Parts: sequence; structure tokens; C-alpha cells
Amino acid sequence: MIYQVSYYGMLAERRGLASEALESACTTPRALYQEIDARHPLGLAQGDLRAAVNDEFVCWDHPLVEGDHLAFLPPMSGG
Repeated sequence: MIYQVSYYGMLAERRGLASEALESACTTPRALYQEIDARHPLGLAQGDLRAAVNDEFVCWDHPLVEGDHLAFLPPMSGG
């Protein structure tokens, strides 16, 4: 399946890009993040992130379908 993946904050910096089309057999955000982190060490544990699918926050075991847009969001601060 092909997913559109967006990275924010320090994840984008560590990945070296803000978004990419990614082909994967993974079927949950958990599995996809683990696959990405294994290829490109991002240095953040899943417990420190939020996952969103198609602009809605989801649990890490949310089922994915072809064409989903995923976003991985690290802790943020600001004012």
C-alpha cells in the first residue's frame, strides 16, 4: 500500500523532509512508525508521539487503508 506520511517538528528535522509517499505492507500507524524508525532512526519513542490519520488523531493500532495520509507529531511547545 502507498501512504502519504507527514513529519512535524524534530521528526521532520531528523528525517530530513516534511513529507513523503511511502510504500509499505504495514497496516497500523504503530507498525509503520516502527518501520520508518528502523530505516531512518528518528530517536523518539512512540509513547512520546501522537499519530493522526486523515487529519484525525488515532490510536496506534488504528487500521490503515491504501491512500491514507498519516502524520507523526512530536511533543510541541510554543507561545
